[in-house]
Amino acid sequence: MTEYWFKPKRFGYGATPIHWKGWASSFVAMFAVLAVMRFMILPVPGGVHHARSEVLFGWIVLVALIVGFSWFARIKTEGEWRWRWGRDSN
Repeated sequence: MTEYWFKPKRFGYGATPIHWKGWASSFVAMFAVLAVMRFMILPVPGGVHHARSEVLFGWIVLVALIVGFSWFARIKTEGEWRWRWGRDSN
């Protein structure tokens, strides 16, 4: 049996952590996104700005992190992801 780390949100779309592993994975994903963003913002030694290819690579990594974590959270969610208005009709 699969151990679920997330449950569907009561309002809106997505999921929220319900297990310590869900919280830990959420914080790791958030830290990874912030680390990539920090790399994209920090100046290169010598005062030179990042090359466009480095910034483009940073955006590709950010999108991959977000899509990957969303896919992982969806798999580890008990129930389906759909828009909810507060009360579950099914």
